[in-house]
Amino acid sequence: MPIAFHAESGLFHLQTRSMSYMFQSLRGYPAHVYWGRKLSEAAANRLLQRAERASFSPNPVPEDRSISLDTLPQEYPGYGSSDFRNPAYAVQLPNGTTVTELLYVSHEIAPGKPSLEGLPAVYAERADEAETLTVRLEDKQSGLKAELSYTVFEAFDAVIRSARIVNAGAEAAQLTRALSFSVDLPHDRFELLQLSGSWTRERYIHKRALTPGVQAIESRRGSSSHNNNPFFALLAEGATEDHGDVYGFSLVYSGSFAGGVEVDQFHTARAYMGINPFDFSWRLEAGESFQTPEAVLVFSHEGLGAMSRTYHELYRTRLCRGAFRDAVRPILVNNWEATYFDFNADKIEAIAEAGSALGIELFVLDDGWFGRRDSDNSSLGDWVVDKKKLPNGLEDLAERVRSHGLEFGLWFEPEMVSPDSDLYRAHPDWCLHVPGRRRSEGRRQLILDLSRADVQDYIVEAVGGILRSAPITYVKWDMNRNMSEIGSALLPPNRQRETAHRYMLGLYGVLERITSTFPNVLFESCSGGGGRFDPGMLYYMPQTWTSDNSDAISRLKIQYGTSIVYPVSAMGAHVSAVPNHQVGRLTPLKTRGDVAMSGNFGYELDLTKFTDEEKEEVKRQVALVKDVRGLVQYGSFFRLLSPFEGNETTWMFVSSDKREALVVHVTVLNESHAPLGRLKLKGLDPDFRYEWLGTDEIVGGDELMYAGVAKERAHGDYHSVVYRFIAK
Repeated sequence: MPIAFHAESGLFHLQTRSMSYMFQSLRGYPAHVYWGRKLSEAAANRLLQRAERASFSPNPVPEDRSISLDTLPQEYPGYGSSDFRNPAYAVQLPNGTTVTELLYVSHEIAPGKPSLEGLPAVYAERADEAETLTVRLEDKQSGLKAELSYTVFEAFDAVIRSARIVNAGAEAAQLTRALSFSVDLPHDRFELLQLSGSWTRERYIHKRALTPGVQAIESRRGSSSHNNNPFFALLAEGATEDHGDVYGFSLVYSGSFAGGVEVDQFHTARAYMGINPFDFSWRLEAGESFQTPEAVLVFSHEGLGAMSRTYHELYRTRLCRGAFRDAVRPILVNNWEATYFDFNADKIEAIAEAGSALGIELFVLDDGWFGRRDSDNSSLGDWVVDKKKLPNGLEDLAERVRSHGLEFGLWFEPEMVSPDSDLYRAHPDWCLHVPGRRRSEGRRQLILDLSRADVQDYIVEAVGGILRSAPITYVKWDMNRNMSEIGSALLPPNRQRETAHRYMLGLYGVLERITSTFPNVLFESCSGGGGRFDPGMLYYMPQTWTSDNSDAISRLKIQYGTSIVYPVSAMGAHVSAVPNHQVGRLTPLKTRGDVAMSGNFGYELDLTKFTDEEKEEVKRQVALVKDVRGLVQYGSFFRLLSPFEGNETTWMFVSSDKREALVVHVTVLNESHAPLGRLKLKGLDPDFRYEWLGTDEIVGGDELMYAGVAKERAHGDYHSVVYRFIAK
């Protein structure tokens, strides 16, 4: 059984195929015991070290002075009763104090994995593939209760954690901190890896050694953000891409979050993550509860790469849902960088017709098709077709596109409203705002208050009406600003700090209603590119526009960093025009295609402007993508050379049966008289013999992995090469 309880010691032992996670009820305190490589059995008294400390670390159990909450490794710590480190939760009680102490009461072990009400979550398809432990805690004096949830899948080296906090007291209490997990590791000899950046520079890899104090990442922007992704990893001493112990922490949430590691005076490390406590509180009336988002904790003893592949498979198969979870994604062309707001039906049809001749399968009409939308200064919220641009409406345009053999997709930004819109003039209180304060605009738009049921209903009705009006098979769902003046006209003063989280619950509710009503529409999330690339959105939309920066060389770092936790099947990656519209770089069309094929492939340019030579190259790209997209989207992903560590980048894909492999290698700047080099491949079967496509050579899997293949010598800057191998 994946979860075992030893009643005599109060020890809980959670196991997967190669991992153990253990904690113990010690005098009622849930104490963390072990997390690492699988143990067949273990005794808590041998693993949990305790020692009496100085009086500055008080002892809550007078008869056992080896127990101090200030040093005890804990599963869900509170503050105020002698643990001075960052707590997992905090509650202001009716008497104004914040001291609580949650102690073990009971537990339950059940097959499967329950869903979380109103929140995205990893799921089990069968009850026998997972087990869930629910540990019930209580502070008897106040009536505060908590239910800690732990799910393990035997096939994945992961623990999925969340908490539900219940006010069983007689009066209302104020929840001011509610993290999804906290776990205390026995030392601080780790390197912290985070994914940080900005708009058009998302999810760059940053590493730093832990030091005493708090090392934290967070977003206060109302979304998971371009700046810090809701993920971090701890790499033990000597850990690399392929070797050593790595611990990953990923939050299934799309709003403001906080996570980090606190190193205490004894050099233990407390890792934690959840909803950002900054500007957050939640009023719990008597009998009410609060559910935290869940976090996915992954352990690997085979380096960062194995951790990534666990996240990839778990998120692709047990977080993403719907008809497109396991289906190959269509090759598309998007008109945004081709036309921006300046288009008409004839121009759109011409691009679609050119795409048809090149083998493209889907046309996506981007911003500018509704209201009076000739720039970004109006019409968001008015989801009515602009008859000046499209006099015969969307249905006619969709049929014209479909007549050339392409499906038809559409861009929306449903969470926003323009001050210059009929919707805003009719409902000025529908946006996030604080009475008497400025309504700060970003991209000349405001944010609709999705904490309101009437706003949620409007979005569902407006978007649904458009989707019913034409044969639309793809939606790009955008969100292009961060929250400011976070307030709701419908919430009372003592609940205003609930607005941001209520917004996220409202958004998730809207997405659940729309995506379940239109199950055959492929939804892609976007937030100025990768500003909301997080597991919460993947639950509703199986892919995300990775970045508004489509430059192939910039994308090496962006896509490489994204792959640390997110599957390639979640990444949108397009070929765009040169000079690139974001950085002005000139790169070969072949290189742009080779990089973009490592994602959900498409084009973001005017296909009608291609030369005959470019058309032939695009036909080659499209044919190759159609041949390998199943491998790319659903094979195992291996990183070989990092763009953060040198002038070259290499990654590869291997099929589940190890019979097929695709390798992409890019040299950024050519070097005169450069040294020769070899690429040692990964993930193959050493006993297989592989045909090296494009050559007449048959090569052993052992040679490909242990000796490697000679690198093709670059000719010019931004040189790319693709290697393909198929077992004989």
